[in-house]
Amino acid sequence: MPPTLASLVHHSALNLTVRAGGDRLDVPVRWAHTSELADPVPYMEGGELLLVTALKLNAEDPDAMDRYVRRLAGAGVVGLGFAVGVNYEDIPKALVDAAEREDLPLLEVPRRTPFLAIVKAVSAAIAADQYRAVTDGFAAQRELTRQTLSDGPEGLLAALAAQVDGWAALYDASGAVVALAPEWANRRAARLIPDVERLRDRPAPASAVVGGPDHEDRVELHSIGTGRRPRAALAVGTAAALGTAERYAVHSAIALLTLTAERSRSLHAAEQRIGTAVLRMLLAGEPDHARAVAGDLYGELLDAPFRVLVAEGTTALDSHTELLESAAARSGEAVLVVREGDRLVALAADGGAAVGACAEYASAGEEGDLVVGLSAPAGPMGAGAAYKQAEQALSVARRRGRLLVEHEQLAAGSVVPLLADDAVRAFADGLLRALREHDATGRGDLVESLRAWLSRHGQWDAAAADLGVHRHTLRYRMRRVEEILGRSLDDPDARMELWLALKATPPE
Repeated sequence: MPPTLASLVHHSALNLTVRAGGDRLDVPVRWAHTSELADPVPYMEGGELLLVTALKLNAEDPDAMDRYVRRLAGAGVVGLGFAVGVNYEDIPKALVDAAEREDLPLLEVPRRTPFLAIVKAVSAAIAADQYRAVTDGFAAQRELTRQTLSDGPEGLLAALAAQVDGWAALYDASGAVVALAPEWANRRAARLIPDVERLRDRPAPASAVVGGPDHEDRVELHSIGTGRRPRAALAVGTAAALGTAERYAVHSAIALLTLTAERSRSLHAAEQRIGTAVLRMLLAGEPDHARAVAGDLYGELLDAPFRVLVAEGTTALDSHTELLESAAARSGEAVLVVREGDRLVALAADGGAAVGACAEYASAGEEGDLVVGLSAPAGPMGAGAAYKQAEQALSVARRRGRLLVEHEQLAAGSVVPLLADDAVRAFADGLLRALREHDATGRGDLVESLRAWLSRHGQWDAAAADLGVHRHTLRYRMRRVEEILGRSLDDPDARMELWLALKATPPE
C-alpha cells in the first residue's frame, strides 16, 4: 500500500511528532514537497505532504494562519510538516490552532531531520508500493493464464474475482451472461445487460464505468474482441476504484479473453465451412454423406427433427446470426448457420432455443429489414423440401410485411390473403374490366350478379333472391357475362378464375 502520514510518523529515522490532526494520519501521501511560498496552492496537485520552515510566513498571526491552512486543506494537501529550530524554536500556537480547526495533520520536524530525508522516505515507499503492485500484477497474470488454460473463461473469472476482491461476469455478443463468479453476483450482472448492449454498439475497444444509486458497487465494463463489433464484454464489480495490482489483473483478463475470442472466431470460421458443406449435401439429397461430414459437430442436429430457416436482409443479418448462435449456445444445442450474401440459411432443432429466439424476435416487432421464413419440422431426407418450404414462407412474409412466417401457418390458413399481391390485382382488374365498363353505363349490374351466382354455386333461385331480381333476369345477365368475356361459365377453370378475381377485388 502507498505511504501514509502514520507510516512516516512511525519511521524511526525521521523522528516526527504529531501536533494536530492525529485522527487523519491514515491518509495516503502521494508526494512530499518543500515550499516557502506564502501561497503554494497554485503548485499543488493534491495528496502532498507540504514541508515548510515558515521563512516567509507570519506564523504567529492567527488570521494569516487560518487563511493559509484553509487554502492548503482546500487544495487537497494531506499534511503539513513544520521544521522547528530554524525560523521558530517551536511551532507557533496560531498555526497549531488553525490546523486543529481544519483537522489538517501537522507534523513537527526536528532540526536534525532534513526535509530531503522525508522526501526520500516517501519516494522509497512509493517505489516499493509500485514494485509490489507490478509484482502482484505479474503473479495475477500467471494465475489468470493458468486458470484459463485449465478451466477456460469460468476459471479465469473466478481467479479475477478473487484478485479484485469483487465479482466478474462475461457477456456474449447478444448481451447475455455466459459466465459469472461468484454466483452471488448473478442479479447484479443481470441488471447490467442494458449497459452492455449500449457498449456493444460502440467500436471496439470500448469501456465504461457504471455506478450510482442503482448499483451496490463500482462496475467497469470492457468490450472483448479486435473486430469492428465486440464479440463479448467483461464486467468487473468492486467496492472501490481499482488499485494498480487490480488494474494489471483486469487488463490481463481482457487480453486473455480477447485471445480466447479470436481463437474461437478462427474455430467458428472452420465450423462454418463444415456447416456449409453439410447443408449443400443435405439439399443435394445426400444425407448419408452429410452425416459423415457433420460428425460430432452437427451430428446431434441431424439425429432429431429440425427446421430450416431462411432470412433475408441487408443490415440485421449479423445480429440475427448472433441471436441464433447465442441462444443455441446457452441451451447447449447445435445450430448450423450459413451466410450467403444478403441471405442466411440455418438448421435449428425443432422446439429448441434458436427457433424460440426467432419467435421472440418476431413477437418483439423489432425495427429492421430482416424477414424470416421457417419450414415445418423435417429430417435429413426431407431437407430439400424443408428448404423450399422456408423459401415459400419467406416470400409470403415479405409480401405481407411480416417479420416471420412459418410454413405450417400457410397450410392451416386461407389462400385468400395470398391474393393481396399487385400482380394478382392487375390480373383481376384486367379480367373484370369489360364487365365493370358495361356496369358503368347503367345497363345492368353484371359484376355483383356474377359474384352472387358464383357464391351460390350456380343456383339460380338462391342467387336471384340474394340480388332481389327474378331468376330469368339473372339468367339474362349471366348470358351477357359470357358474351362480353367470350368464355363459358360451364368451364370450371373460368368459374375459378372469375371467383379469385372477385375475391382479389372486394365489392366497391
